[in-house]
Amino acid sequence: MQAESALLPATFAARLTDEQRRAVAEAPRARRVALLGEALRVPESDARTALAVATGLPLAADLRVDPAAVPILPARLVRDFHIAPLEIAGATETQLHLATPWPADEVMTDWIATFTTRSVVWHLAPAERIGQLILDHYGVGAGSLDNEDDSNLPASNLTTGTDVEADEDAAVVRFVSDVITQAIEDGATDIHFEPQEGQLGIRYRVDGLLIPVPVPENLLRYQDAIISRLKIMARLNISEKRLPQDGRINFRVGGNALDIRVSTIPTIYAESVSLRLLNQKREAYTMEGIGLNAADQEQIKKVLAYPHGIILVTGPTGSGKSTSLNAFLRQINSTDLRIVTVEDPIEYEVPGANQLQVRPEIGLTFASALRHILRQDPDVIMVGEIRDRETADIAIRASLTGHLVFSTLHTNDAPGAITRLVDMGIEPFLTASALELIIAQRLVRRLCAHCSHPAPVNVTKLKDALEILGIDPAEADGLKTLPAAVGCDRCRKTGFRGRVGLFEILRPTEELRDLIVKREPTRALVQCARAQGMRTLAQSGWLQVRAGLTTVEEVLQVINVSDL
Repeated sequence: MQAESALLPATFAARLTDEQRRAVAEAPRARRVALLGEALRVPESDARTALAVATGLPLAADLRVDPAAVPILPARLVRDFHIAPLEIAGATETQLHLATPWPADEVMTDWIATFTTRSVVWHLAPAERIGQLILDHYGVGAGSLDNEDDSNLPASNLTTGTDVEADEDAAVVRFVSDVITQAIEDGATDIHFEPQEGQLGIRYRVDGLLIPVPVPENLLRYQDAIISRLKIMARLNISEKRLPQDGRINFRVGGNALDIRVSTIPTIYAESVSLRLLNQKREAYTMEGIGLNAADQEQIKKVLAYPHGIILVTGPTGSGKSTSLNAFLRQINSTDLRIVTVEDPIEYEVPGANQLQVRPEIGLTFASALRHILRQDPDVIMVGEIRDRETADIAIRASLTGHLVFSTLHTNDAPGAITRLVDMGIEPFLTASALELIIAQRLVRRLCAHCSHPAPVNVTKLKDALEILGIDPAEADGLKTLPAAVGCDRCRKTGFRGRVGLFEILRPTEELRDLIVKREPTRALVQCARAQGMRTLAQSGWLQVRAGLTTVEEVLQVINVSDL
């Protein structure tokens, strides 16, 4: 610690308390500049610039890894010291340019000298950017599966002494933990381990899209051990490789507690393992946070104030239905209401609510749980999903007997939910009487707020896109520019960061209720709803494009045009 403390320039040390100096010195290298900025009450970028001036180290402007220098340093050392070899114009073969988030100490320079005789030139760079370079060029869990004797490598700030002396089994444990931790940092919702011929592929689902993850070259050697490790964590039978299995993992990293759902299926090469990441402590979204505009919020709030009725949110898997329902619960949550939910799984904690996890293996299904919930004197009930007639029947009748009921259905649009309930066997007059609000939704990627900028509009192409979406092409008249995706370090060069919702909101009118009772087909319900002002998913998407939140291409990709 003394060596690290000595690296804090006197100009900074004099402005920090003993506690602040100690916090900076003892923090992981990747966090020190951020902590220094907090202590000095300046942005992290300003703290990095001041650090560069005080130490005389240059700031790396354009971070590009030198491919020829990648093999020089072991992945484990690169990860533990959080450094990356840079490609610098004019550099000689006798130099090794390294990016670091914090000035190097003697320990670092000594270790690097054991692997190369080149003279090292240091550059200060953002820790998160260096981390991305390490991931891209050394693979996820860099160094976790290195073959080198761990005693010949420095101890990580993030690992224990036991890890440093780990054998092959412990290396696999460390690698699996690194993969999950990296997925959490990237905001992934799923991790897929996919055995292929000659390789084990790993992909994250981020913002709804699958992203290949760079992996170590020797990963195939550990394939069976990695799959077995995942099955052990999920308490599955590791000797059963012929049948699919389902399990769950309770995983903690930092202050996050994750409920990870695990599914395995046998493939021609080995078992494919999928992990669904559910952060039990993540903060639920507000109605504004999920992308509802002011007019839509007011429309929904009126129905949320009703003492009874049923509110349905529809859409495919992964379209944010549970997120929306929890935003609605958060809107009405108060000490005056008794809220009971039955979910599978419980994705958000709702303060003050009584939340129940279904367990079909012991007979605790949505239907059976719902029956018991009705004896608990609830005011508001949330049913995670209506999957069968029994659940639908109980939910409908509960909404007709003085309860406000929230639930979800898998349908393509809002009017389709009505037909689905009738097809399940619910009497049309009950459906017409109970339904107060139906919302169909999708999620599209949100433009990165840091790099998106207005771009000239190709009016011809835009009009063609609007026509495909069923929107009047005249909407494109007079448009000169629209926000476009660019790509930066913050969004990993994709141009998008996060997602925003598209919503089709249907409040049944008397005319529509009459059509429901008459068992009219979905097409007739859609025509009636549109005639009475229902905004379609495509129209909602166009509004989000005009608001600068996404692009027309994203809307076209997400919405099933054949259903318009």
